[in-house]
Amino acid sequence: MKTAFYPGSFDPMTNGHLDVLLQALNVCEHLVVGIGVHPGKTPLFSFDERSALIKQSLLDATKDADGRIEVIAFNNLAVDAARDAGATMLIRGLRDGTDLDYEMQMAGMNGQMAPDIQTVFLPAGTGSRPITATLVRQIANMGGDVSAFVPPSVLTALAEKLGKA
Repeated sequence: MKTAFYPGSFDPMTNGHLDVLLQALNVCEHLVVGIGVHPGKTPLFSFDERSALIKQSLLDATKDADGRIEVIAFNNLAVDAARDAGATMLIRGLRDGTDLDYEMQMAGMNGQMAPDIQTVFLPAGTGSRPITATLVRQIANMGGDVSAFVPPSVLTALAEKLGKA
């Protein structure tokens, strides 16, 4: 069984993340979504909230994810977390050339540390290329409409979290 590992903060889950997750399900049989947990950072959503939002967003988008996805926390190197999860692929989403430059460097370093894990780049769809979780948080915090940038379950969770429901 081909297992892929898709690391990120997913704070919050965006349509860009969802786009990459759906594509990843086409290249693997089992997808492990790794939520990076950093002790020095205070995320908007807890690990449990992010995990639930990822699962709900995927279930709302496709029935193909049922039983094929697992969400875990990790606080070590992504390649080590991928290896611990039994993954042979590391999924990385690309929005633009800037992402490609950074991700190519990361893939090279990861390849040196874990030659048994292949980095797979998946391009964001045209509608999700400009979306970043940081911008979504900023826009939502300032009362802006982020409905075009996040799945419906995330939109509801953001409104509740920010007291704008």
